[in-house]
Amino acid sequence: MRMFLGEYQPNITEGSRLALPKKLREQIRGDELVLSKGFEKCIFVYDKEDWVVEANKQVENPISDSKTRDLKRYMYAGAVESTIDAQGRIVLPNSLREYADISKRTSVIGAGDHIEIWDLNNWKERLEKISREISA
Repeated sequence: MRMFLGEYQPNITEGSRLALPKKLREQIRGDELVLSKGFEKCIFVYDKEDWVVEANKQVENPISDSKTRDLKRYMYAGAVESTIDAQGRIVLPNSLREYADISKRTSVIGAGDHIEIWDLNNWKERLEKISREISA
């Protein structure tokens, strides 16, 4: 079973490119990814095969349910396909960078079944909040 672990701080380079850490890349099958809006202010990264499985799980409820329809819109409208280049980089679309408030400094984290890309300062704040909540 594959599992994405760890926390890394790569910077975004010219052309909105981000080098995925090698340890995370090693867990990805092939070079095709799907990037999408995360449920918090981050970008979710799935390998393409896993995206199909995860997206189907998230939208299994009947189409007659308005929350299911909204979730489908949220997941699919904001998703883009991406390819890892020969240097291990991906291009972050401006729409997703704006959504996640990502400037240049990032935190790329393994989140078990997927990768998350955060603005470095937003991730530090989120991590502090998580730490406070789980220690309370």
